[in-house]
Amino acid sequence: MTESATPKHEAARILVEAMPYIRRYYGRTLVVKYGGNAMVDPQLQAAFAQDVVLLKLVGMNPIVVHGGGPQIDQALDRLGKKGTFIQGMRVTDKETMDVVEWVLGGEVQQDIVGLINHAGGKAVGLTGRDGGLIRARKLLMKDMKDPNVTHDVGQVGEIEKIDPSVVKALQDDQFIPVISPIGFGDDNESYNINADLVAGKLAEVLKAEKLVLLTNTPGVLDKNGNLLTGLTSKRIDELFEDGTISGGMLPKISSALEAAKSGVNSVHIIDGRVPHALLLEILTDSGVGTMIRSH
Repeated sequence: MTESATPKHEAARILVEAMPYIRRYYGRTLVVKYGGNAMVDPQLQAAFAQDVVLLKLVGMNPIVVHGGGPQIDQALDRLGKKGTFIQGMRVTDKETMDVVEWVLGGEVQQDIVGLINHAGGKAVGLTGRDGGLIRARKLLMKDMKDPNVTHDVGQVGEIEKIDPSVVKALQDDQFIPVISPIGFGDDNESYNINADLVAGKLAEVLKAEKLVLLTNTPGVLDKNGNLLTGLTSKRIDELFEDGTISGGMLPKISSALEAAKSGVNSVHIIDGRVPHALLLEILTDSGVGTMIRSH
C-alpha cells in the first residue's frame, strides 16, 4: 500500500464501519439535546449542524431540542439582572420569562435553524406553542432533602402533555425540527421548561431510538473524575444518593433515566466539546460518552 493511499483506505474503513449503524437506525427517530460549549464555539456549531444534516441524509430522523443558559444569562446581565438557581432549575419571574422567550424562541433557535440550513438541511424552528406541541403547568419543586418542602421557581413549567403531530408532519416532509423548550398553560401563559426534560419526554412520546444529550463534560463521572460508560437505573440511584450526581447534572440524568425506562432504546450523555461527537456516538464503534440503559 502506498503512503498516499492510506488516508483513502482510512476513509473507506470509516464508511464501512458506519454502514451497520446506518442500516440499524434507518427511519428511526433520534432526539438530540443541544447545549453547552457546542452551542457557542463556531467550529463546534458548524460540526454539529453537519452531523445533524448527515444523519438526515442517511435516512434517520434527527430532532433538535436546544437549551440556552449562557445566552439567557448574558441577556439578563445586559438588563442588570442576576440569574438564580434552585436544585439546578432557573428561577423565572415575569421579566426573566420575557427574556427567556425572546432569547430561546428567537435568537438561539434562529441561529440553529440557520446553521443547519447552511449545512444543507431544511430546519424549522418550533416552540411549545406551535401546533400545541408542549402543554405545561407550573412546577412546584419538591426539596430533595425534605419532600414536605416545595420551592416556588416562578414561571417554570412541568410538562403536562406533548402532542407530537406537528413534529411528525415536519419529519415526513424531510424537515429537521428545532424545538425551544417553552410550554404554554391553560391560560395561555408561557413556561420555561428545562431542555433536558423536554428532550426526554419528546423521545418517550415519539418512541425514539435514541436520546442524545450534549454536555460540557465527557459524560457522567465518578468522584475520581473517571468516565462511567454503561449505567443502569440501580447504579444511578446510588450515584444520586452519595452525591456523585448533583447540580445541573440532576435534571439531565433524571430525564435520561425516565426516557430509558419509558421505551427509548438507549440514552447517551456525550461530550459536546468534541467535534462531530454526535456522529462518533451514533455511527462508530467507539462512542464518546455515557450510555444509560433501563436495567
